[in-house]
Amino acid sequence: MIACAKHIFVQNRPMAPSAQYKFLRHSPRDGLSTATLPSRWQRLHIDPWLSLFLILNALLGLTVLYSASAQDMGLVSKQAMSFGIGFLVMCSLAQVPPKVYQAFAPYFYLFGLVCLVAVKLFGEVRMGAQRWIGIPGFGSVQPSEFLKIGMPLMIAWFLSRNPLPPSFKNVVLSLLMIGIPFILIAEQPDLGTSLLILASGIFVLFLSGLSWKMILGAVSAAAVVIPVAWEFLLHDYQRQRVLTLFNPEADALGTGWNIIQSKTAIGSGGFMGKGYLEGTQSHLHFLPEGHTDFIIAAFSEEFGLIGILLLITIYFCIIFRTFQMSLQCFHNFGRLVAGTFALSFFVYVFVNAGMVSGILPVVGVPLPFMSYGGTAIITLMATFGIVMSIHTHR
Repeated sequence: MIACAKHIFVQNRPMAPSAQYKFLRHSPRDGLSTATLPSRWQRLHIDPWLSLFLILNALLGLTVLYSASAQDMGLVSKQAMSFGIGFLVMCSLAQVPPKVYQAFAPYFYLFGLVCLVAVKLFGEVRMGAQRWIGIPGFGSVQPSEFLKIGMPLMIAWFLSRNPLPPSFKNVVLSLLMIGIPFILIAEQPDLGTSLLILASGIFVLFLSGLSWKMILGAVSAAAVVIPVAWEFLLHDYQRQRVLTLFNPEADALGTGWNIIQSKTAIGSGGFMGKGYLEGTQSHLHFLPEGHTDFIIAAFSEEFGLIGILLLITIYFCIIFRTFQMSLQCFHNFGRLVAGTFALSFFVYVFVNAGMVSGILPVVGVPLPFMSYGGTAIITLMATFGIVMSIHTHR
């Protein structure tokens, strides 16, 4: 599916038509026809289907959080407030025409870079990581969250200024713009967020129509860089997380505890689960971070395979609808941004589910709309607001 999306999202070069770009030749270029009037939802710049899926995901997340947090209504209330703010942000950003996002993309990207440099110089240090900036009277903010939106906007803005697929020069410049914030965030250290932001920039390049030669060349270069990064860039605890992935029983009471207890909780749920509020691994505090990074393990224990299939279905609907909206866009910038947000959302879900089930290292990536955390919710809601703006402004 991703490979097909790669070809669909690209505008063909002049004088070189190809079946690869059949979609664009049959797409309307001048917006809606005069015989078609916008619906009420289009006038409100809200997509009802995507909104429905997001609301269902939010309700399910609040339900699971109540159980995973040992019925702490304080956390549930804060999470509900974050969802409320997130929906307001989504609806507000949906009203802004996509040309505005396109015009301000480089400034937002530069603002994010300045904030990352500020974190490096005088950021707050918590639990050995320097990731936050304190704002008097407001609290602390994590500037790396800005780049989750700013990175796709910037690379899409840069690439859409020229015919697609991009030239080798533009690919190199794009990689440079992706690499600078990646290095700054990885040094905080925050490997999980840095990899997510790296992926969001790479997805824009991928959807812009890179040739398979370039893709294979990038994979070969990554194979060379990974051993170097292992020796000189990764911290000791990050290397230990990778080693724990292959043999968690080697330190069952230390670094392997999280994965072992998580897999125990998932397996004990069986087909139907133990029942709501009946989970033992999370309620007896065997499962660490049961209301944040490992909330899907607590959910699986209580709702079993049936519950996991329901959650996956909701996630699939969100991703599918976002892709569908991106394919209906009439300009390259909108297609690249919306498609990248869809792929990035898939990566968030895949990475969290993978680390909880023991097929990926633990990198501290929350499960979208399920894990406790207001900043991540508002950031994701903002991305879907931009997607709705791209879809409803014709």
